[in-house]
Amino acid sequence: MIPVIICGGFGTKLWPISRRHMPKQFLPLVKGRSLLQINYETLRTKFEPQGIYISVNEEQAKIVKEQIPELPFENYILEPEMRNQGPATGLIAATLLKLGFADEPFMVVQVDDLREPVEEFLRMLDVCDQLARMETKYITGGFKPDSLVQGVDYLVKGEKISQDGEIGVFKVAKYLWRKSVEEIEAHIKDGLLLVHANHSCMTPKNFITMLKTYRPDWYEPLTNIINGSDVKTEYAKMAPGPIEEVTEQVHARGESLVVELPFKWVDIGTWKSLSEFSIANDLYHPPGNIIDLDGKDNFVEVADKNKVVALVGVNNLAVIDTPGGLLVCPLDQSGRVNEIVKIIESKGLNAL
Repeated sequence: MIPVIICGGFGTKLWPISRRHMPKQFLPLVKGRSLLQINYETLRTKFEPQGIYISVNEEQAKIVKEQIPELPFENYILEPEMRNQGPATGLIAATLLKLGFADEPFMVVQVDDLREPVEEFLRMLDVCDQLARMETKYITGGFKPDSLVQGVDYLVKGEKISQDGEIGVFKVAKYLWRKSVEEIEAHIKDGLLLVHANHSCMTPKNFITMLKTYRPDWYEPLTNIINGSDVKTEYAKMAPGPIEEVTEQVHARGESLVVELPFKWVDIGTWKSLSEFSIANDLYHPPGNIIDLDGKDNFVEVADKNKVVALVGVNNLAVIDTPGGLLVCPLDQSGRVNEIVKIIESKGLNAL
């Protein structure tokens, strides 16, 4: 098994602390450590540095080097430019295949997720490793939700094909897009629904073959890269797009398996999820310059410790004050912060 931490992206839903020059995955969000460092340290309990790979764009490679100095630079899979996770995962597979790992399963480890307990995550890696050696199908992960989770897609479990302790492996009966709310809520009640938490796993050879069927426009430049063509030139030919542009079709044709995750999956993707994680783990302790009068469940971060920020009679707000921007929004609406980033970008404001 080759774990690949994929850590591109700008973390736009955590604006204004997450910026282009220092996105959220590199910020010291948890006890002075970044999400990148936490995920790397988790993998280091099972793998040597030489066995761990990092997918990152060329701009952010320097930050990775500073935060994980022991990782060999030859283990960096450098994205010449950001083209979303579909092309990025294709480049991972092409690079590993070119390095001679055509039949060695790899797993994409999302950098902005935390997995607890880590022992169960590492055990799941072993299960996926064995599956990917026997199957040509796309393998992914999912967890059972207690209620509707906003901003994610879902998988409906089909026939169970194996069970390893608490780790069940199922055929995917159906892929549900995140806005299919009525159908999602119905399946939550019947216990067959899983939140699609990615953890893409396949051999590089099988992944590239999958692209030949479902995204030939990605397959062709990746094949050229494998055959020695210039990476920057070929990568620029790949239309940007999420991996779901492939996997949604794969799920629909019964060519996928889902592993029910045996651990708690925490996606640090919004101010709501960060606040819930921080409070649950006793990490949120507002300093004395934050005054919250008759308010409840507010999450306030102020970069300037000499500035007094006061809230009166308001609840469930995120108030994030930095030198470059101020955000005020209901925590339940914090998944829309990326829309603000698009507006800032369209106006040419110097706040990203």
